[in-house]
Amino acid sequence: MKNGTNISGKLTTNGSRIIDIAGNEVRFKGINWFGFNTGDNAPGGLDRCNLKGMMYEISRRGFDLLRIPVSCELLLSWMNGNYPHARFDPAINPELIGKTSLDVFDTVISISGSLGMRVMIDIHSAETDLNGHMYPLWYTSKIDEHQFKSALGWIAGRYKNNCAVVAYDIKNEPHGKAEEPLHAVWNDSDRADNWKRFAQEAAGTVLDNDPDALVVIEGVQVYPKDIAANDYSSADEADYINTWWGGNLMGVRNHPIDLGSQERNRQIVYSVHEYGPTVFMQPWFEKDYTYDSLYKDAWHDLWLYIVEEDIAPVFIGEWGGFMDEVTMKWLKESRRLISEYRLGFAVWCLNPESPDTGGLLKDDFKTWDEEKYSFIKELLDT
Repeated sequence: MKNGTNISGKLTTNGSRIIDIAGNEVRFKGINWFGFNTGDNAPGGLDRCNLKGMMYEISRRGFDLLRIPVSCELLLSWMNGNYPHARFDPAINPELIGKTSLDVFDTVISISGSLGMRVMIDIHSAETDLNGHMYPLWYTSKIDEHQFKSALGWIAGRYKNNCAVVAYDIKNEPHGKAEEPLHAVWNDSDRADNWKRFAQEAAGTVLDNDPDALVVIEGVQVYPKDIAANDYSSADEADYINTWWGGNLMGVRNHPIDLGSQERNRQIVYSVHEYGPTVFMQPWFEKDYTYDSLYKDAWHDLWLYIVEEDIAPVFIGEWGGFMDEVTMKWLKESRRLISEYRLGFAVWCLNPESPDTGGLLKDDFKTWDEEKYSFIKELLDT
């Protein structure tokens, strides 16, 4: 068991629920704060806000999990003893003066633990790049699978005794349509682009280094309508069910993640991202949709069946959007979904620079968007 005073370190699952060592349900109510994936090599906005003060405010407002996007490239740099410069204003963050980017990362973890918050480390992109998540696969010409797994093993080993670090999101948003040159698939093949294969291997690497960690596994983008007739051999878009990047977990039905033992399989948490029509006009938004139609046209078949059938927990790793008229209808229905199914979630995002969703902070990186926060608070209070 991990050491700590404010948080029980060991988490596992029981059916569709995450539980602690005493068997109590743990429901993540999180927020994303990006920056370690972009080249800032630190949480974004530390040129405008104080790290410790902002962390305190996040906790005070009811969030109990911090999902930290980071690049595999940065982890590899740290692993090899190289520490890219962390971007922050020393006048605003004097306590960070003289610290490396890894020191800053450690500081985020330490503050989280002191506040009773848990941390999920999200490998958001292979390479350090604000838009690195747009590359569809987990390996690139610069970073191969072996390096990716080595980075995961190193970071899991580093924090295995830290009570705050409880989960690793193996890779953010594997995606790609079948007609595109690069695309992630989900089956039992040995294909280089088989996300299910790599996710099993990578999750195993994490658990080899920290058996108590939760391994968070996202979906892909497309899944065949008839897997028996078309095991990703067709390049015809009409032969697939398409959704958000990383949001298609239909493959769990026929090809569930298997880490080799019941004990290890209880560390699996599946994950999707849930967005509204201003991010992309999915087919289910093209009519006068309702909660029931969203359930039928998207949520159930794509991933919610995993929860309903008590197979495993599903964590909504990114959720949110602008408070405009178009988005609000979806926000209300998805908030109802999260509440009724008691789903764990992490709001995307704290940072105001997110072009698709906006943030919980305004551009000064100090002032909270109180309208958006009030909307989310309903979930934080339950």
